[in-house]
Amino acid sequence: MKIIVGLGNPTKEYAGTRHNVGFSVIYNISDAYNIPVETKKHKALIGKGIIEGEKVILAMPQTYMNLSGESVRELMDYYKCDLSDLIVIYDDISLDVGKLRIRAKGSAGGHNGIKNIIAQLGTQEFTRIKIGVGEKPAKMDLADYVLGRFSKEEQPIIRESADRAREAVCEMITHDVASAMNKFN
Repeated sequence: MKIIVGLGNPTKEYAGTRHNVGFSVIYNISDAYNIPVETKKHKALIGKGIIEGEKVILAMPQTYMNLSGESVRELMDYYKCDLSDLIVIYDDISLDVGKLRIRAKGSAGGHNGIKNIIAQLGTQEFTRIKIGVGEKPAKMDLADYVLGRFSKEEQPIIRESADRAREAVCEMITHDVASAMNKFN
């Protein structure tokens, strides 16, 4: 079983923000594979289904970004999954808008949601798909930037990157992380 976690902030006010691209990918996967993500469990909205013959849990933590690890820890403990079965999808300001970067492990890179996941799991050894949201303007506060929405020009790029992230998840399920890295990085 794979646990696929998209990071974001709950409530409608954050829908469509840069910080919520992880949620956008979960919705994309949910739609493509007909896996409703509406059960409240483990401090998340989750959905159970099958992708390419593999059981999956789709999850959107409802703890707010900075405490995402609490939900991830509960999911990992309850389903007794190995770290190799976890895929975390989130925004990255160091990548151009829509660019994907897949990693098998790594540091938090300043992302508070990932910092909390690393703290809760006690390791950096989990797969992640980072989606570029662009670098913040020099005179803008980081929180205001990541909680802001994409421009009209950026919206189709982000929708296409959510499609590519879904395809990358499928590649990881049918092959492995290295194959997804070769194909999508």
